[in-house]
Amino acid sequence: MIYKVTLNNKIYEVDVVKGEAIIKAEYEAALPKTETPAAAPLSNATPAAPAAAPAAAPAAPASGAKALRSPLPGNINAIKVSEGQTVKTGDVLLILEAMKMENEITADRAGTIGKIFVAKGNTVQTGAPLLEIL
Repeated sequence: MIYKVTLNNKIYEVDVVKGEAIIKAEYEAALPKTETPAAAPLSNATPAAPAAAPAAAPAAPASGAKALRSPLPGNINAIKVSEGQTVKTGDVLLILEAMKMENEITADRAGTIGKIFVAKGNTVQTGAPLLEIL
């Protein structure tokens, strides 16, 4: 069935296949902390299939730096920045594929990219450090 869903004042057409559902917790984890989901949770949601084995745990960020963490589990498809690069709030840093959708991970603040903890092709879990912004 195809539904029209409005999210952040944008209308999306969503094709829902019987037996498949978006897990509410994954959706909420992807939202910025100041927003709330626009759609009601799905009832009788089926858990998603487990992801492939994650890559080795990334190192912790250096003191004084703040790590940008993964908002949801997925695969790193592209890294758009390099260490030492200056970024502004909203700049695209990484492309994270989750549930066959590419998600742009953007800078939550201005600064300089410190260490990048992931590489293209890595699998990450929710909360894993992706890179640090100094």
